[in-house]
Amino acid sequence: MKYVYEIEQRTFHFREPAGTSRGVYRTRRSWLVRLTDEEGRMGVGECAPLPQLSCDDLPDYEKMLADACEVVARSGQTDFDELRPFPSMVFGLETAVLHAQRGSLALFNTPFSRGEEGIPINGLVWMGNYDEMLQRMEEKLRQGFRCVKIKIGAIGWDEEMALLRLIRSRFSRQDVELRVDANGAFSVDEAPKKLEALARFDVHSIEQPVRAGQWEALARLCREAPVPIALDEELIGANRLREKQELLDAVQPQYIVLKPSLHGGIRGTQEWISEAQKRGIGSWITSALESNVGLNAVAQLAAHVYGPDIQFPQGLGTGQLFVDNIPLPLEIRGDELWVVEGSPTLTLP
Repeated sequence: MKYVYEIEQRTFHFREPAGTSRGVYRTRRSWLVRLTDEEGRMGVGECAPLPQLSCDDLPDYEKMLADACEVVARSGQTDFDELRPFPSMVFGLETAVLHAQRGSLALFNTPFSRGEEGIPINGLVWMGNYDEMLQRMEEKLRQGFRCVKIKIGAIGWDEEMALLRLIRSRFSRQDVELRVDANGAFSVDEAPKKLEALARFDVHSIEQPVRAGQWEALARLCREAPVPIALDEELIGANRLREKQELLDAVQPQYIVLKPSLHGGIRGTQEWISEAQKRGIGSWITSALESNVGLNAVAQLAAHVYGPDIQFPQGLGTGQLFVDNIPLPLEIRGDELWVVEGSPTLTLP
């Protein structure tokens, strides 16, 4: 099946600055790819590398994306194996192909895609000063989130500990699950002591406590730390199956956190989950600050790979981040993401 393609660049604007230990996001640039097949069926996917993080965050990204689309258009090949070094492109193209084939943004046939079941999600508290983070945290708790993820590593450690102490003074581990994400902010030397401090607050897990690329030190932390460790940035760039196997065998984390735009697209994410399960490693899926086009695809994938009645909160609460998001029938009800109606459709403004 051959395709005709179009590429449209979009810039989305955050309602509030999104702070991480690597900096603050105020805008988000994406490329929307439309593929139309010989039968006139059209599909849309989102290609959205994260600046200074994605392995395919390249200065000539749009040209390389156009070249990839040209190959797909001419050949009709949709396994995208040669594009593995460019996971955000793979994810967008896979989404567009599935959309065209199914004639719907319900990319997989699941209770979630039919609007019969929601997916539990965590509430995300972005970095800011103490008062800002406290306000955001309390808002998530008021909204009914039973799992809250807090970005740490930017304000003072004592202030961050005070926030966690406040949560635990009001909510037990049975009431609210706490996840923290350091984005590699800790040094190898200070990490053990900080993880011991986090353990006192019954933290479920910490994402990427030290910067990526330190396998020996990270493996030691995973063996010895009192807090389960989840890998995120560490997975970036391990795009071939053998590379994934070597990383998981060497580090043996408790969890991996998968963003299809960063970690291999739909197929690559499924590989990660399969290899993790073989080793007794848990996982969950999260968005990478895409628009609703990418968020829908990530959510559809999560519902597909983890099956009906998902109990483990996923990282899918990003649909309300942008003032100019693309409208899709997705909504948050309490602490779950729902499709408002089955078989969601898409009209690009």
